[in-house]
Amino acid sequence: MLRSTLAQQGIPVYSVAWDPDSEKVLYTAGKQLIIKPLQPNAKVLQWKAHDGIILKVDWNSVNDLILSAGEDCKYKVWDSYGRLLYNSQPHEHPVTSVAWAPDGELFAVGSFHTLRLCDKTGWSYALEKPNTGSIFNIAWSVDGTQIAGACGNGHVVFAHVVEQRWEWKNFQVTLTKRRTMQVRNVLNDAVDLLEFRDRVIKASLNYAHLVVSTSLQCYVFSTKNWNTPLIFDLKEGTVSLILQAERHFLLVDGGGIYLYSYEGRFISSPKFPGMRTDILNAQTVSLSNDTIAIKDKADEKIIFLFEASTGKPLGDGKLLSHTNEISEIALDQKGLTNDRKIAFIDKNRDLYITSVKRFGKEEQIIKLGTMVHTLAWSDTCNILCGLQDTRFTVWYYPNTVYVDKDIFPKTLYERDASEFSKNPHIVSFVGNQVTIRRADGSLFHMSISPYPAILHEYVNSSKWEDAIRLCRFVKEQTMWACLAAMAVANRDMTTAEIAYAAIGEIDKVQYINSIKDLPSKESKMAHILMFSGNIQEAEILLLQAGLVYQAIQINIDLYKWERALELAVKYKTHVDTVLAYRQKFLETFGKQETDKRYLQYAEGLQIDWEKIKVKIEMEITKERERSSNSQSSKILEQKF
Repeated sequence: MLRSTLAQQGIPVYSVAWDPDSEKVLYTAGKQLIIKPLQPNAKVLQWKAHDGIILKVDWNSVNDLILSAGEDCKYKVWDSYGRLLYNSQPHEHPVTSVAWAPDGELFAVGSFHTLRLCDKTGWSYALEKPNTGSIFNIAWSVDGTQIAGACGNGHVVFAHVVEQRWEWKNFQVTLTKRRTMQVRNVLNDAVDLLEFRDRVIKASLNYAHLVVSTSLQCYVFSTKNWNTPLIFDLKEGTVSLILQAERHFLLVDGGGIYLYSYEGRFISSPKFPGMRTDILNAQTVSLSNDTIAIKDKADEKIIFLFEASTGKPLGDGKLLSHTNEISEIALDQKGLTNDRKIAFIDKNRDLYITSVKRFGKEEQIIKLGTMVHTLAWSDTCNILCGLQDTRFTVWYYPNTVYVDKDIFPKTLYERDASEFSKNPHIVSFVGNQVTIRRADGSLFHMSISPYPAILHEYVNSSKWEDAIRLCRFVKEQTMWACLAAMAVANRDMTTAEIAYAAIGEIDKVQYINSIKDLPSKESKMAHILMFSGNIQEAEILLLQAGLVYQAIQINIDLYKWERALELAVKYKTHVDTVLAYRQKFLETFGKQETDKRYLQYAEGLQIDWEKIKVKIEMEITKERERSSNSQSSKILEQKF
C-alpha cells in the first residue's frame, strides 16, 4: 500500500537516502540536492550541488555527513545544512557510486574501472583500477572491513580495507593483511608480526596497550610484550568503537557499551534511556580513569555522565545540560576524581569547560574560546589544546577560569595555524607531542613546551619549592601565571604570592598579604574563596563557623547592601553597623537613601561610630581568642 508520495517532479530521481533520525529524506533532482522533512509544512532545503546530473547520494548516521556523486565526474562531501566540506578533482568518467562505511570514518567511490577509498574529510587513501566497467553500487559489510561493488560488466567486485596504521610514541602498528598486523619499534627497528584467527575489525593503540577486536574475540597486547596477548570472547562480533584510558578501555558494539580492564576483566556497562550504540563515535563518547561521558542523540544538548567502576550515573543522576547542541566532548585524563573536568564544543564552535562532579551549587559552565574546530587533552597532564580559527591554542591550565579569570589569558600559548589549511583535525596529544591531520590527509607533528607538564607534575606532588625553581629557570610569564592559579587552587598562598609578584599583579599580592593577617583559619579560608570569586561559598563557610559579623562585612565590602542587611536582621546583630556603612557610602557619592528596608530600619536609630568600632574590635578579639583556643586544644590532643 502506498503510504504517501513525498515529492513529484518532471526529472528522474536517481538516488535517495534517509537522515540519521529517519525524519528527513535526501533525494536528487537533476543537479540539485533536496532534503525533504516528513512533517508536513516543514521547510525543504534545496541547493545546486553539481554541474552535471547527480547519480548517487549517501547520508551517514554517525557523522551526519552527506556524499554526492555526479556526471560532472566529481564527488563531494556536505554537512546536513548543505555546506560544502570537500570538492574532489574531476575524474576521467562520471562518478557512479558512493557509500559510507558504517562508522562514518571512511567512504568508497566508484567510477568506470575505478574504485577509491577516502577519509571522511574527502582526501583519498587508495585508488584501485579493476577491469569492471562502471561500478554502479557499493555496499559495505556491517563491520566496515569489506566492500562489494556491482559492476557494469555483470561482475561483483569484492575489496578489503588494509594498511590501516596506528601510532603511539615509538611504536607503529600496521594492518598488513586481513588477519596480520606488523608492529615496528622505531627506536631499535625491531619488528613483530601479530597473527589473528579471524579478520581484524577495529584496533586502538594508546597508554602502552594495543587493543584489537576481531569478529569473535578481543586481544589486549602490552607494548612491553607482543608475544602473549590477553584474549577474551566478545558478546557481539561487530565492535564499532574502541576508546582507551590509562586504567581501562571501552568497547562499543551493536548491543551496548562495555568497559574492560587491561587484564580482560569486565568492569561495567553504562546504559541510559534511548541509547543508540550504532551512532556513537570518538567525538560523542569520552573516557577517563573514573568517568564515562556520552552525548545524548535524542537531545544533543545533554551529556550523560557515568562512574566507570559501576556504570551508574554520577552522583544523584544529574545530567550535564547546555543551551546549544553539543558536537564534541572530551574528559581530562589526570588528577583526582573530584577535580575531573569535561571540555566540549557546541554547534556554534564555542569551547566550554565544566566540572564533572558538581558540588554544592551548580558548577557553572565557562567558555574557554570561540571558533574551536577540534580539541584534545594531553594523556600525561591536564593540558588542553585546540585549533581555533587560524590559531593553534594550548590551555596550559584550563582550571584557571575557576580560580582567577583575570590571569587566564596569561596561561595560554598561541601560534599561527594557517599552514594547516582548511578543516584540520587533532589526531592525538601524547606527552608534549601534538599530531594534526591536515585537510589533504598529511600528518603534521608539533611539539609544545615540556615545562608546563613538569609544573603540573610538581604541583600534583605538592613540590612547591621545585615548582618555583622551575619557573625561575624558564623565566616565562605563562609558567608564573599557571603556578599562581595552581597555588590558589591548592590554597598555598605563600607560593601564590611569589607567582603573582613575578607577573606584576601587585594588587593581588597585597590582598594575599592581608589574608595572612586574618585572625582565624575560617576567615583565611573564606577570603581565599572570595579571591577565586566564590563569594557565596565564602559566606556559607563563615556562617557555619559562627562568624556572622565577618559574613556581613564581606557583603559590605562588595557593596552587596541587601544581603548585608538581610544577614544582620536574620541574626539580630550589627544592624547599626550595616546602616552606618551604608550611610557613609551614600554620603561619599552625594546620594539619598531610596531603599525602603534601609529607611525602615534607620527610623529612630542613632548611628554612633564609636560604639560600632568597639563592637567590631570585640568581634575580632573574640575570633582571635577562639582561634588560639582551638590551636591550644589541638596541641593538648597531640600531647596526649
